[in-house]
Amino acid sequence: MSEESQVLRQRRQKARELRDAGVQLYPNDFSVQDHLADIREHYGEWSEEDLAQEQKILICAGRIMSMRSFGRASFMHIKDATGKLQVYVQRDVIGQDEYRVFKKMDIGDFVGVTGTVFRTHRGELTLQAQEVRLLSKSLRPLPEKWHGLRDVETRYRQRYVDLVVNDSVREVFIKRAKIIQKIQEFLRGHGFIEVETPMMQPIPGGATARPFKTFHNALGIDLYLRIAPELYLKRLLVGGFERVFEINRSFRNEGISFQHNPEFTMLEFYQAYATYEDLMTFTEEMVCWVAQEVNGSPQLSFQGKEIDLSPPWPRYRLSDALVAIGGLEGSEVEDEEKLRTKAETLGITTAGQESGKVLTKLFDILVEPKLEQPTFITHYPIDVSPLSRRNEEDPSLVDRFELFIGGYEIANGFSELNDPIDQRERFLQQVAAREAGDEEAHLMDDDYIRALEYGMPPAAGEGVGIDRLVMLLTDLPSIREVILFPHLRPERS
Repeated sequence: MSEESQVLRQRRQKARELRDAGVQLYPNDFSVQDHLADIREHYGEWSEEDLAQEQKILICAGRIMSMRSFGRASFMHIKDATGKLQVYVQRDVIGQDEYRVFKKMDIGDFVGVTGTVFRTHRGELTLQAQEVRLLSKSLRPLPEKWHGLRDVETRYRQRYVDLVVNDSVREVFIKRAKIIQKIQEFLRGHGFIEVETPMMQPIPGGATARPFKTFHNALGIDLYLRIAPELYLKRLLVGGFERVFEINRSFRNEGISFQHNPEFTMLEFYQAYATYEDLMTFTEEMVCWVAQEVNGSPQLSFQGKEIDLSPPWPRYRLSDALVAIGGLEGSEVEDEEKLRTKAETLGITTAGQESGKVLTKLFDILVEPKLEQPTFITHYPIDVSPLSRRNEEDPSLVDRFELFIGGYEIANGFSELNDPIDQRERFLQQVAAREAGDEEAHLMDDDYIRALEYGMPPAAGEGVGIDRLVMLLTDLPSIREVILFPHLRPERS
């Protein structure tokens, strides 16, 4: 029998013995009055003498994280959502029968403790237990030394254990919640209202990506998990909402990497009577403010690199960035034949690809990894921007930007295409590309065209990758570290 199996067997035996003795293993009538962090904060500076005079009875609960026994007395540390506290349990105080029950409790069990505070000879604030009650029996042991468990896949798969024993992981997700809260606060402070749009859509739109497909029995139709909420949010602009946002879950049936998860969180917001240039300035202000609120400074360290989020941020046209940062010659960018030749030398397949797609693939390889400081890249080819407004000076380009920080794309925004005739033509081009084998090309959305025909105000919109922004502000290299339950292959039996 393995060591793990033996421990599990011992724990189940203890559980049977407790149940046979009339002890409830999972009661639900214990009311917590005090949180551990509040106890530490209130009594933290009190002297031994002052604590000895304090007779207030405290009632708290938590998970046992450590235990040391000395015959008739034991020390344990319990942990709740706010922190840890030491508890001193004496047989002569809680009673012989109760102490016998206590001795069958294990690390990992949830207990309710009633008692008074004192300070040990070593100066540690401690709760003198007058009663210890089992609230939930743990049948599996926690890792003895979590820092020795280096299997990251186990950490992701058993996130519930990761959160129990690794305080730094808990702090990441507490900070993630604060980041989202501050984004909401910033947008609401600028007149945006938060909305909800369908997660199951008859036509997956708003991005070029492969969707997940399902079937609705009652309606008898195929539905798709959304790849973006964009087209529904712009329908709201048509309906008269001038500033809207949604922090949404989106789904893309694509590869998994340290930057990509099939299910991810994105902020999308749309503003009537604004341009992509307005949104660049707005994004600078928002990201800098959120960093200041969450981290206390617009300066941060990300994977050993110092990054300053203070505005303004540099702005490059895509073609200029390929020359200034990517190292291409101007003639290679301007001459399509030379562009394709260069791409082929870098292993990029160009056959059947529009020149705009070749250009952006070169950018992905030559420029994106070098964009450590916050940088806007603008004027993307129309080939890769089916929903963006054409540039007035060069109709082969669109009024679009992407934001890069730390070598990652963080945001994508553009002046919206609100011409229904132009939009229909773009959709038809996407349909043709799809029929030619491009599974990520956009589908025709006749209802969206109909909405535009009612008139949509000039507007700009943007999507911000929340997961990647959290990675940046928590200095973590993998998206799996900032998603509570990332997708993994099934466990092998």
